[in-house]
Parts: sequence; C-alpha cells; structure tokens
Amino acid sequence: MSVTTVVITAAAAVLALLAELLHQLRIQRVRRLAFGPTGRPAAWTSLVPLLRTVGAGALAWGLATLVWDVAPKKHRITEKGPEDWKHLVLVLDVSPSMRLSDAGPDRNQQRTARARDLLNSMFGRVAIGQYKISVVATYTGAMPVVIDTTDAEVVGNVLSDLPMHFAFKSGETRLFDGLEEAVRIAKPWPRNSTTLVVASDGDTIPPTGMPKLPPSISGALVVGVGDATKGSFINGRNSRQDVSALRQMALRLGGTYHNGNERHVASDVLAAVTTSGERSALTKLTRREYALLAIALGAALLALLPVLLQFLGSRWAAARPLMSPGAPARAKSA
Repeated sequence: MSVTTVVITAAAAVLALLAELLHQLRIQRVRRLAFGPTGRPAAWTSLVPLLRTVGAGALAWGLATLVWDVAPKKHRITEKGPEDWKHLVLVLDVSPSMRLSDAGPDRNQQRTARARDLLNSMFGRVAIGQYKISVVATYTGAMPVVIDTTDAEVVGNVLSDLPMHFAFKSGETRLFDGLEEAVRIAKPWPRNSTTLVVASDGDTIPPTGMPKLPPSISGALVVGVGDATKGSFINGRNSRQDVSALRQMALRLGGTYHNGNERHVASDVLAAVTTSGERSALTKLTRREYALLAIALGAALLALLPVLLQFLGSRWAAARPLMSPGAPARAKSA
C-alpha cells in the first residue's frame, strides 16, 4: 500500500468524522422539532457517524488503490496467465513387465494398453484443456518425455504402444526415480497447482527412498494394472500387480490407490484428487478485487444511510390534524 493511498484514506475518514461531529452539534439545536417532545432519535442512529466515516474511508481507499497501487487488468479470452493453469504430472512405468498380457476384465490385455485406456478415460472426464501435462517414463531410471504440453495429441502419442523401455538399461524397475523426476519438475510451480498420477504394476517397489512431495503437488493417484492374483513369468520370475505395495505408496504420497485392472477410476475419486488443492474463491481475491469490493460497500453505505434515516430515524412525525367533513359547516353556522 502506497503512502498516497494511506494519506487519501486517512484524510477522507477524518473529514467525514469532523463533518459528522459538526452535524451532531447542529442537530442538538433543533432536536425537539425533528424528533418530537423527547428530542431523541432512534437508538440505532448513534452508529450513523461511525458508519458514514467507515463508508467514506472504504470508498476513498478503494479508489486510491485502483489508481495508485494496482495496474490495470487486461482480460483476454484466448490467453491464460501462469496462475490460471493447472498441471498434471504422469509417472508412467515402461518396464518390460508392463508389456505382459494379463490386464483388463478378460485378462488378455497388455498392462501398458490397460494403463492407456484408464488414463484416456480420466482425461475425458476432467477439464483437460485447463491442464499442462508432463509425462515421465521410468524403468531403471527416469526420463522426462514431455513437459508442460497442452496438446492432447502429443500425450496420446506418448501413451501409445511405444517401446520406451529400450531407452533404458536392463534391470529392476526404479519407480521412485520417476517420482523424484516428477518432484523436480513440479517443484517451481505454484502451490496446490499440480496433480500427480502414477501408472504401474508395482512389480518392484523398494521399501524406502520415496521422495517428499513439494507444496505444488496437491493430490496424488496411484493406478495399478495387471492381474493381482495370478502372475506371469518374465526374466525367470513371477510378475503380478503388487496391490499392497502400490496401496502403501499411495498412502505415503497422501493420495489414493485404484486397482484399474477391471474398473475405470470412479468419477468421485477423480474429482477428489483433481480438486483437492484448488483454492476457494475467497483465497483467489487480489488487492484489485478487494478495492472493488470496498468501493461497492462504501458507496452503498453512503447511499443507503439517508434513506434509512428518513424512514427509520425517528418514530415521531409532525402532522396537521385532519378535520371531519362537517366541522367547517358547524363552525360557520355557529
């Protein structure tokens, strides 16, 4: 708040208060004429000097703030500011076990294909046009595939049947590396602006080493794919969806786990994850909105007080007594 705004607000409030005090002295001289034999107005009118002072101060502060403290706001429909975008970071398990065909209701779909169907279903039920999407592929390490794109076709191409595991060295899946890369990407973004989605079969998840999520990530959803009861052999071992490990990871992330092998993510779960960090309308107000609100309230207060004083300021009203129709005739005949 600038010094000019403070001076203008204080000056308006002081002048209004002095005017009210002078007005009160003048009222005392004609109080019986205005308020009847008692000379007393309605009890609530004692607040009028304070209300007028507050109204004048609020109006002056709002106008001064808009002129000296707030830059003009440009409204453009086709452009969004950095604070208007939401972010979605997808950590996608691309390990060879994700290419096993034991997913879906019939257990004949590749885990990668099932993950793609689940994610496309989710994207179709959220306002995806409001999101910038980042995709992190993870296997023995982590690799950002796309960062902050608004093109749904690019994301759809990434989720297609691309053999991205060839970009990594062979070995055990390091899912936490993907989380660390997601944290690195999302760390500089605004608070509560990001949703984290992890799609994996949970084949190999270490018990320790999970990174701490930054304030920018407000919600997390862990989606599991693959048969959770009957595994499939790959590289000499039995691979299946590790439900307990994925659920534990979701709890440690402060998010939600969903077994996507048979059912898509429920709409209420999806809504809870994507809106958990949204700010309320009150927290989104800036100084500009507060100034406009002060102008509206101050002007309304100053405009309504005279009306209220006219009709509710006093119960006494001077009036000439009405005479009956026959009274003048009787007086003349007499």
